Amino acid sequence: MCSGRPRSEPLYRRVIIELSGEMFKGEEPPIDLGFLERVADVLIEIRQMGVQLGVVVGGGNIWRGSQRVEIDRAVSDQIGMLATLVNGAALAQLLRQKGVEVTLYNPIEIPRIAVNLPPSELRGRMERGEIIVFSGGTGNPFFTTDTGAVLRALEVGAEAVLKGTKVDGLYSDDPFSNPHAEKIDELSCYEALKLRPGVMDLTAFALAAGSWLDIIIFRLLPLENMIKAVTGEPIGTKVRGR
Repeated sequence: MCSGRPRSEPLYRRVIIELSGEMFKGEEPPIDLGFLERVADVLIEIRQMGVQLGVVVGGGNIWRGSQRVEIDRAVSDQIGMLATLVNGAALAQLLRQKGVEVTLYNPIEIPRIAVNLPPSELRGRMERGEIIVFSGGTGNPFFTTDTGAVLRALEVGAEAVLKGTKVDGLYSDDPFSNPHAEKIDELSCYEALKLRPGVMDLTAFALAAGSWLDIIIFRLLPLENMIKAVTGEPIGTKVRGR
């Protein structure tokens, strides 16, 4: 898809975009394929800007078992990892149908569906223009998609994690309960750890702290916000690794 509008130069040349599973629901849960196709179009537009692109997907549209029933946390997280594979496979296939080379990655290889490749191979594929769709989180229970996104970004040498979510950034307090909460435009991972925002897992900030990785937390809708985040337009909150 090409919107025809003038495009700014990308600020980042290699990024990981994190899409929560909740965003996959759209208006036709568990997976709104029409909405997901529009996501794919914007991802392709970003790729056409010369940006090397990976996408980390969550699974909350399919499984949030720990909130629903009494179930062992480790098992619940494993089911959640399988849910991310479903979302990842759907997104990867839509991208392939649009003529894009895609690798569906999973930390636990599933023959004929998803591969587990070393970071050096993933970097090489990104340099050749492939989009890497990352499923499976970190591959271990007790870690969130946020932490998985930062881990994959550090492994492939990405410059930023772009976390598309339902909120427009970090605030000094919960904006839903405190109308006087102020939006924060920029802070460090160390400052974010002290703030303890609920919108992103603290382990992800701790992992990124001290690195050169930027984390941009922004409202995903409209989908063109992904392009704004890549080009460095003021959007959401920037969390600096240093």
